[in-house]
Formats: sequence, structure tokens, C-alpha cells
Amino acid sequence: MTMKQKSGPAGRKSLAFVPVRGGMWPATVLVAVMTAGCQRSQQQRPELVIANPHLGRMTIAVAPALNQSGSLEFDTNRVADAMAVELSFAEGISVVPVSRVLAALSAQGASGVTSPEHALELTRLLGVDAILVFSVTEYDPHEPPSIGITGQLYGKRAGEGLRRVDPVALSREAGLSGQAGPAAPAGLLAQTQRVFDASHGGVADEVREFAAGREGLESPYGWKLYLVSQQHFMRFCCHATVRALMNGGGEVASLTHEG
Repeated sequence: MTMKQKSGPAGRKSLAFVPVRGGMWPATVLVAVMTAGCQRSQQQRPELVIANPHLGRMTIAVAPALNQSGSLEFDTNRVADAMAVELSFAEGISVVPVSRVLAALSAQGASGVTSPEHALELTRLLGVDAILVFSVTEYDPHEPPSIGITGQLYGKRAGEGLRRVDPVALSREAGLSGQAGPAAPAGLLAQTQRVFDASHGGVADEVREFAAGREGLESPYGWKLYLVSQQHFMRFCCHATVRALMNGGGEVASLTHEG
């Protein structure tokens, strides 16, 4: 519908009226009502804020992803950027870009985080409270996609000092070294491990809920775009990983979920 102003006597312009149910409304009033309705609808969209009940306000850096999947079909730095974006949805969390971590690693002649001790060293160099180190352990982009992610958050909670790192103990502990042990690595705030298999109904339900909160989703696939697109499915996996880490921040423990 095209709405125009009408010219009145002496070149003056009068309001154009639009017929609506119950009478005639000035076009400007109708536009104002429609605009307010659109704004209200946008405000009522579900938000994807991730609850952070344990860690409190923190500044967290995101390390480049470690590729332990054997696949060369994805860019580890782009995956890390996606993880940083999803981490920004967590309550009270400020995120340091992956580029700053890459710069710090480059200055050390390293391409990635190699140990829990190294992770803690980077938190001090970057002036952050914690660093998120994660690995892509499985990557199958074919429909239905399957992605495995292991994430570990190293650092300190607000107001706390880091525990002293014992290199001997680290060699016996679980963590980035890949060795099993009875105790959690020093400075480990939370960790999670999960394989997100889109063929499982529970994962599909989570994807549907995740997609419902995303704006600008215009695709003939609808919410299933997050199941057929590698990039979109990875965003979901990163979001779920951050959510698990935030929920496990109250204790140093492994939160293992079956897909």
C-alpha cells in the first residue's frame, strides 16, 4: 500500500486517511501503531543469554581451537572466533578476541596452548581472569553432522589468586597433556566434553530452541538450517559448550554429556 499526503487549499497538505476495521485512521497514526507493534515484537524475541551462576564477572580470552579430529575441512581460527562470539552471550563475561591470544602465542613461537601451565601463563600475559582452551575432537560435516568438542576453562574466579602450579603433579593429571590422573589440573575452573550428533532427537530439540532465538533466519530450511549448514551447526555446538562450562563453573569437575 502506498500512502500519500493530499494537497489542500493554498497548497497546504492534509492527512490521507486509510480505511480500517471500525472507521478511518490517519495514515500517520496507522504507521506509528504498526511501527510500535514491530518494535514490541522484536523486544519479545527470545534471548540467548547464557546464565553464569558461579563464576561471576570475569574477563576471558579464547585460545585458537586445537584440531584433534583428523579432519582438515575447517579453519581452527574461525571456529575459535565463533566460540568467542557465543561466549559473549554469557552473563557478566567480557571476551578478549582470539587475535590477541594468537599474537601472544606468536611472540612465544607457539601455535597453540600446550599445557595447563601454559594456559595459566597466558592469563597473566594477557591480563585476563581465565582462558578458554578447546579442541575439536570429531568433525563430520555430512548431514546429519556430528562434531565433538572438549573445552577447558583455566584461570581464577573473581577475587581469587591462582593456585601454585606444580609441574610434577601436572604430568600426572588430566588436562591438555592427555594423561589420566585422579586430580584436576591446577587452575582448572570447569571442563566439558561432548559429541553433538545431529541424528539424535535430543540434539535436534536443542538446535530448534537455539535457532528460535536467532534473528534474521530467512531460509527455506527454517530452523533446520542449523542442521544442514556446517557453519550454523558449529555455532550451536560452541554455544552449548559455553553453556556447559558456565553451569560447571562452581566446581572443578568434568561435565560429560552424551549426544
